Amino acid sequence: MEELINKIEKLKNSDIKKIIDNRIKEFKNINLTSNNALFKEMCFCMLTANFNAEKSIKIQNEIGDCFFTDSQQDLSKKLKNYGHRFPNTRAQYIYESQKCRNLLTDIVKFHDKKALRDWMVTNIKGFGYKEASHFLRNIGFYDYAIIDFHIIDILVSYNIIQKPKTITKNKYLEIEKKLVNISNKTNLTLAELDLYLWYMETGKILK
Repeated sequence: MEELINKIEKLKNSDIKKIIDNRIKEFKNINLTSNNALFKEMCFCMLTANFNAEKSIKIQNEIGDCFFTDSQQDLSKKLKNYGHRFPNTRAQYIYESQKCRNLLTDIVKFHDKKALRDWMVTNIKGFGYKEASHFLRNIGFYDYAIIDFHIIDILVSYNIIQKPKTITKNKYLEIEKKLVNISNKTNLTLAELDLYLWYMETGKILK
């Protein structure tokens, strides 16, 4: 773990820090009083599951308001045209989640972070712990770990965890505790740590 911490500390003293700091500030700019803005970001996080984040950003920008006005069939056609890997499944998730859209501004007012994420995993189709954590991070909640294969790979490479066969809820929370430990040692929020680790693994800083 010390080797990883040392590399993170070096990045914190480089030009990357400014880029990450600016990205963190951007997450605070989303309008938490707008159900539509929150829903669009929720749809983006659904799209990223087992798919390319950069392509998901482009799709999010292209579809825009159609996330909550299109039929399931129209969403599926658009996702297919934009090259999404799972157009039918993601269109179904998005369409069926539209019933939650007008609740989002109230939902994000929950103060208990565990209850907030658990509610989303239970009630929003297409959301597991990774997607729920991703969404919450992107709207300014910085105490959730986004555990995808990039993060797992880097933790495995530094012998912090063994590569799991599957990510159950308990395994997710177990790995999250490891990340909390690293965030404490580097004086970073989990949101900041995720961006540093993602940069180390991919050379990119996205959202």
